[in-house]
Amino acid sequence: MNTIIAQLDVDSLMALGADWGVKILLALVTLIVGWKVAGWIGSLVGSRLDKHGVDATVKPFICTLLVTLVRVGVVVTAIETVGVQATSFAAIFAAAGLAVGMALSGTLQNFAGGVMLLIFRPFKVGDYIDAQGHAGVVKEIQIFQTLLLTPDNKMIHIPNGKLSNDSLINYSTMPERRVDFTFGIGYSDSIDTARSVIEKVLAEQSAIITNQEGREPFIKVGELADSSVNFTVRVWVKSEDYWDVNFTTIENVKKAFDAEGISIPFPQQDVYMHQAS
Repeated sequence: MNTIIAQLDVDSLMALGADWGVKILLALVTLIVGWKVAGWIGSLVGSRLDKHGVDATVKPFICTLLVTLVRVGVVVTAIETVGVQATSFAAIFAAAGLAVGMALSGTLQNFAGGVMLLIFRPFKVGDYIDAQGHAGVVKEIQIFQTLLLTPDNKMIHIPNGKLSNDSLINYSTMPERRVDFTFGIGYSDSIDTARSVIEKVLAEQSAIITNQEGREPFIKVGELADSSVNFTVRVWVKSEDYWDVNFTTIENVKKAFDAEGISIPFPQQDVYMHQAS
């Protein structure tokens, strides 16, 4: 009798193990296939959005959100395949809701921040911004973070929550920007000659705006410093020409000053020694 009972227990365990094994296998297949299908759906939607001319700023957010929702559904489906009912699954989540909510508070804030960025549009893909101590070109606005590409080709990940709740500088919003310079000459040099040299250098650069009211080059003596007479120079350029004009003007003014014999003072200190008798 004991042998028969033991045999029945072994058979039951084997049948139960086979049943659970099939369920677990199906759950794994569901996860693997569903995960890949979610990525494929994201790529398909992205290509369709491109064809319809959807803004490049909005597209990554939509695609990432869609992929995330599909994958969450895949995970729920896989759990149900194992045998956990949806109602039980929901009850488990409800019981742990407070703890999960507290743990994901930052993530939810980043999601809300991403939505706010898309609504108010303080910047878009392709803009050059300075935020959270980093500066670069906006590459993507995802559901939880924004990607910046720095001038030296580093990718910066900034949480959307911080971007939406803090100040930032967008250098690409306005079509024109002002470039400010300070050029110093010696006290023995001619102010009028130096001004003429600077005017000539500026006139040789076609990127500098000169024919718009309120955008004319500004060249004035701005300061009588300790060792130099400083000119304040301001010019207007298109935003994309800012850095080229900045570097080119500094170099050309130095060369022109050298050619005219105009000195550019640098800080120095005279030391007098007296011999005590």
